[in-house]
Amino acid sequence: MGFHLGLASEEYDRKYRDRDLVKRVLAYFQDHKQSMLIVILFLTLTSLANSLSPLLSREAINQLETTRDLGYLILLISVIFVLNLLGWIFNFFRQKYSAQVIGDVVLTLRQDVNKAVLGHDLSFFDKYPTGKIVSRINTDSRDFGQTAGYFTQTISSFLVVIIVIIAMFTINAPLTFIVLGMVPFIFITAFSFRKIARKRTLEGQRALATVNSFVQETISGIQIAKTFRQEQKLYDKFLGVNNQSYRANLRRAYVFQFLFPILSLVQAFALVFIMWIGGLNTLGGQMRAGDFYLFLQSLWLFFFPLLSIAMFWPNFQTGLAASERIFALIDTPPVVIQGRSNIILDAFKGEINIQNLDFSYIEGVDAFGENIRSGKERIKVFNNFSLKIKQGESLAIVGHTGAGKSSLAKLLTRFYEFQGGSITIDGINIKEFNLKKYRKKIGIIPQIPFLWADTLENNVKYGKPSATKEEILWALEQAGGADWVEDLPKGLNTNIRERGNLLSMGQKQLVVFARTLLEDPSILILDEATASVDPFTETRIQEALEKTIKGRTSIIIAHRLWTVRHVDRIIVLDHGKIVEEGNHDELMQLGEHYAKLYNTYFRHQSLEYIEKAREFTKTVKEVN
Repeated sequence: MGFHLGLASEEYDRKYRDRDLVKRVLAYFQDHKQSMLIVILFLTLTSLANSLSPLLSREAINQLETTRDLGYLILLISVIFVLNLLGWIFNFFRQKYSAQVIGDVVLTLRQDVNKAVLGHDLSFFDKYPTGKIVSRINTDSRDFGQTAGYFTQTISSFLVVIIVIIAMFTINAPLTFIVLGMVPFIFITAFSFRKIARKRTLEGQRALATVNSFVQETISGIQIAKTFRQEQKLYDKFLGVNNQSYRANLRRAYVFQFLFPILSLVQAFALVFIMWIGGLNTLGGQMRAGDFYLFLQSLWLFFFPLLSIAMFWPNFQTGLAASERIFALIDTPPVVIQGRSNIILDAFKGEINIQNLDFSYIEGVDAFGENIRSGKERIKVFNNFSLKIKQGESLAIVGHTGAGKSSLAKLLTRFYEFQGGSITIDGINIKEFNLKKYRKKIGIIPQIPFLWADTLENNVKYGKPSATKEEILWALEQAGGADWVEDLPKGLNTNIRERGNLLSMGQKQLVVFARTLLEDPSILILDEATASVDPFTETRIQEALEKTIKGRTSIIIAHRLWTVRHVDRIIVLDHGKIVEEGNHDELMQLGEHYAKLYNTYFRHQSLEYIEKAREFTKTVKEVN
C-alpha cells in the first residue's frame, strides 16, 4: 500500500495564517484570565526559586575560599534547601492551575466542534468518513491541549532565562555577551524547521485519522466480515493503514529528534568556548572560582530553558496544525440553512406542495477519505419534479430501488438541501421554518431502526423526555402492542444494549414506531418501515398504521406493496419521475408499471396469508 492513502486534505480544509490561529487560540483563554494570572505568578515564583539557588551556591563556595564560617555555611545550605522545597511547591500549584485551564479550554473547544458537527446535514456525513471527524474532535483536541501545556512551560523558561541573564551579568559581563552572541544561531536553526514540522505534523494527524476511520468502519461491519469470513482481509487492510500511520508519525518524530541534537551541538560549542575563556580568567586571577562555578551553573540553567524556547515554534506547529484542522471543521458552513423568517407553528395542517424540484447527491468517500466515484459529477435524483399532497391525505410511494423514494422523504425532513425548486407546507416554504421546531412536527420511521444503549423507556421517550410511563405504554400499544415488554428482565427499565441488540428486529421497529407516535407529529413518513420485519410484526404495525394515518398527512414508502392497498393514493416513481398514480385497484387495472412490480415481486405475498395473520393477531390480543 502506497504512502499516500487517506493523507490528502478534506475538501473543507483551509489554510490559516499562524497569526490568525494564535489569536483565535488565545481567545479561548479569555475566560480564564484570573487562573492564568495565578499560573504566571507561580511560574515567576518557581523561576525565582530555581534561579536563586546557584547564587547562594556561589556564595557558599566563595566562603569556603575565605573565612570558612561554619554557621554561615549552614545557613546558606538551609536557605538553598528551603528554596528548592518552595520551588517544588510553587511548581505543583503552577501545574495544577495550568492543567485546570488547559482542561477547560480543551473542553470548550470540543464542545464547539461537536456542536458544529451536529449542525451539519446528512450530506456532510455522506461525503466525509465518520472516523476522521471523530479523530478531529478527540485526537486533534488532545494534541492542542498538550501544546497549550507546552506553551506555559515556555513562559516559565522565558522567565528563567531573563533572571539567569541578569545574574550572569552580575558575575561576568564579557562572558555573558559572548553567550548572548550565540543565541541567534539557536533560534535561526530552530525556526528553519517550522515549515517542515507543520507539514509532517499534518501528515501524522491525517494518517492517524485514517486509522480511526478504518477501525470505526470495521467494527460497524463486523457481523458482515464474520459472515463472509473476512477477518484476515480486514486485518491485512488494518496493517496497511496502521503501518502508514507509523511511517508518517515516524517521519514527524525524525524532524523533532533531529532538531534537538543540532541545538545541543550549538550549546556544546558555546559551553566549551565559555569553559576555555572562563578557565583562563580563573587561572589568571581575573575571576574567582566560586564566580566561575556560578557562571557555569547559570549557563546550564540558561541553555536548558533557552532550548525549550527555541524548540517552541517547531513544537507549537503540532498545536497549530491540530487547531487548524479543528477550526476548519468548525468554520465549515452547513448546506441546509435556516431561512431568515424562522417561522414556528404549533402544528401543520399538512398540505404539501412540491414544485419544480431539482436535487442531486454529492459523490461519497470511503473509510480512507478517497472518492468512491471518480470525477466531480453529482448523482441526479430529481429534475423539475412536482407533487401535491392534500391535507390529511395518505400517500404511498413505490418504485424500483434508486427511483428517489427515500430521497423525497429526506428532503421533506430537510436532512438534505435541494438545489432548485420549492417545497411548501401549508403555503410556507420549508426553508423559512425554524429547523428544530419544524422537524418536531414531522415524524419519520426509517427502514433500519436505530436504538441507543439505554433503557427501553428512555429509547421510547427519546424525543419527548417528559413523557410518563403511562404515555410510553400507550405509544407502544398504538404501535402494535406492548405485551412483549413484560417478557424483558426489567420491563421498561431493561437496558437493551448497543443498537438495541437485546431486541428482535420486529421489536426494534415497534420501539421506533412508538417513539415517533409519542411526539404526535403533524406529518408522518414511513420509509420502508416494515421491509425488515417478520409478517406477524408487520401485520401488527399495519393495523396500528391504519389507525394512525387517519386524518394525518402520511407518506408511506414501501417495498411490500400490500402495505399500501388502503392508502388514498399511490404514486409510482421511476428515475425521479412520476409515471403512474391512483389507488391499488386502479393501477392494477392499468396493467403498467405498478401491476408489473406487483406481479413480478409481490405476488407470492399471499393476501390469504395476511388475512390469517390478522386473525391470529386479534386472537392473541383477545386471549391476553
